[in-house]
Amino acid sequence: MVEAGCRSVMLTERGSSFGYNNLVVDMRGLCVMRGFGCPVVFDAGHSVQRPAAMGDASGGDREFIRPLARAAVAVGVDAVFLEVHPEPARARSDAATAYPLEKVGALLDELLAIDRVLRRGA
Repeated sequence: MVEAGCRSVMLTERGSSFGYNNLVVDMRGLCVMRGFGCPVVFDAGHSVQRPAAMGDASGGDREFIRPLARAAVAVGVDAVFLEVHPEPARARSDAATAYPLEKVGALLDELLAIDRVLRRGA
């Protein structure tokens, strides 16, 4: 796309399939993606999905969203994508990986604090 003149390109890491219905994120890949000169987005919810783990729907490990998002920001991503719901278990889509609305503020505060440290060069 960049070769065709598009300057509005963002790269997104969402996890790669790795047996046992798990998606896995290799933090080294985020560094490689940054080398392309485009903003990098980390999809924290999708990266903890377990495709087809529930038979007719994807499952997931919501408890890993926070540590993986923190790690991705520490590596230097430009944005974090989250699916948020006030009652995650009742979400119509991706209920297993929707982040609880009441916890988003605290998570964003943590991610911004990590980002601030990195941008200051500490």
